[in-house]
Amino acid sequence: MKQTNKQTNEAYFAKEVLPHVPEAWIDGSKKDAKDHEIGIVGYEIPFNRHFYVYQPPRDLAEIDAELDLVSAEIMEMLREVHS
Repeated sequence: MKQTNKQTNEAYFAKEVLPHVPEAWIDGSKKDAKDHEIGIVGYEIPFNRHFYVYQPPRDLAEIDAELDLVSAEIMEMLREVHS
């Protein structure tokens, strides 16, 4: 017996979504104009809008000190190779 798209979608939803987001649900009233099935084909989730958490950059003096340290290490390695 072949499963319909609806059964396949519901099985996927139950297996892959509900364990992580138990309060999730499927809005059966939204139908796609292309296939007339539940859900919108090609829907995009803007991950940055929902999940991005701003982290301010490090202090410029800290970055500059780290660059000086790394530059000194590189120069030392180059001196070893050149000698």
